[in-house]
Amino acid sequence: MTRTITIDPVTRIEGHAKITLMLDDSGQVEDARFHVTEFRGFEKFCEGRNFWEMPGITARICGICPISHLLASAKTGDAILGVRIPPTAAKLRRMLNWAQIVQSHALSFFHLSSPDLLLGMDSDPALRNVVGLIQKHPDIARKGIRLRKFGQDTIRILGGRSVHPAWTVPGGVREPLSAENRDLIKEMLPEAFDTIDLALTLLKDASAGYEDEAAHYGNFPSLYMGLVTPEGGLEHYDGLLRVVDSGGKILESGLDPARYREIIGEAVEPWTYLKFPYYKPYAYSGPSYYKMGMYRVGPLARLNVCEFAGTPKADEELRAFRQLAPQGRAVNTAFHYHYARLIEILFALEKIAETVEDPHILDERVRSRADVNQLVGVGVSEAPRGTLFHEYHVNEEGVLQKVNLIIATGQNNLAMNRTVQQIARHHINGNGGKLTEGVLNRMEHGIRLYDPCLSCSTHAAGKMPMHVEVVAADGEVVDEIIRD
Repeated sequence: MTRTITIDPVTRIEGHAKITLMLDDSGQVEDARFHVTEFRGFEKFCEGRNFWEMPGITARICGICPISHLLASAKTGDAILGVRIPPTAAKLRRMLNWAQIVQSHALSFFHLSSPDLLLGMDSDPALRNVVGLIQKHPDIARKGIRLRKFGQDTIRILGGRSVHPAWTVPGGVREPLSAENRDLIKEMLPEAFDTIDLALTLLKDASAGYEDEAAHYGNFPSLYMGLVTPEGGLEHYDGLLRVVDSGGKILESGLDPARYREIIGEAVEPWTYLKFPYYKPYAYSGPSYYKMGMYRVGPLARLNVCEFAGTPKADEELRAFRQLAPQGRAVNTAFHYHYARLIEILFALEKIAETVEDPHILDERVRSRADVNQLVGVGVSEAPRGTLFHEYHVNEEGVLQKVNLIIATGQNNLAMNRTVQQIARHHINGNGGKLTEGVLNRMEHGIRLYDPCLSCSTHAAGKMPMHVEVVAADGEVVDEIIRD
């Protein structure tokens, strides 16, 4: 018989989930499961809608990263129309996406993860949150809030509002950028650069006390996937799919994203609503085996697949980032997702600063017009958490017959399960399955490294209480933790 430990829900992530650890008779962690307990229905209820409506509809999947769905959906619409959008529209879409990267990564680092890093994994859980951070480090918390505000304000300036803007549409964008609004963005940039410099210093200083976590938090071989430019540079909006292994070997050098089905399969398991995407050339062997079909997406993956960033400061940090792994190999430790996020914020700020100086950014031709020319469209963009796929099948009138969405959080599902197992084995094996608040938080932090957005991947709703039990083989409860 086995014993189980259930963590329900996992906290400080977007959405709700639980973790079950299965122990054998000797008290050792045998397996780990990251359960997503809410149902996702967006793909099905979008059928019968017109594809023109999809950017506005799919942006409502999530309030944290609506821009990611807005862009992927609009790009899918571009493919159905069979148009090339005006160059200025592409630049404005890119700027919108970089602003999204800034605001989402700032939220992840300052609000969700820095309480662990700056207050300590074992600190009082009542204070180990953004409120506690404000009390102990008010200046850092304020700067983190304002960095996220830069991203949100830039989205609002471009799209009309910061959440669920209806600005990006099939064929381009609705309105051009005015000189006045361009200047507003330029005025906000210096403070944002100062804050990301502070954040990088804070992370490097804090990381010196987390060598054990870096060694045991998602430190295992896997594949990595992300978009790159045709030259191999860091890319967030367009480009080609690249897949590398943990040794740095390129498996897919530059695949047209519309052909994603050639390399990505999707498996399901009965104990979670979150799918298990895997690298199709390698067989799916189930979440308990973690064969090499497992791949990771997001900031860590994007920095592993690209050859360079393409901006001065980000390239300098990327060179330092690569020193974390033996030469030529990928950085395999999920703990360094934190560092990768900050590098991407720096890159995004540099690209925004570059783009607002472009003499064509104020051009007024920002939309191409056409009707249905293709019955299948695929739109791919890099969301903050990783590669996002939208695929629509329409009839001649543009009415959706089938929708498929592959969300970044789902693509990290195998790796999240493996990460929880690795952390649990490191901290629980040998102590009889006893839980402490610090051990519990470390397992949750292992999930937070991937910054999962369960409302994106499942359209989550509701909130569950926190109840953790350790049950012996004879049914006796030997340990229990309850959070109100």
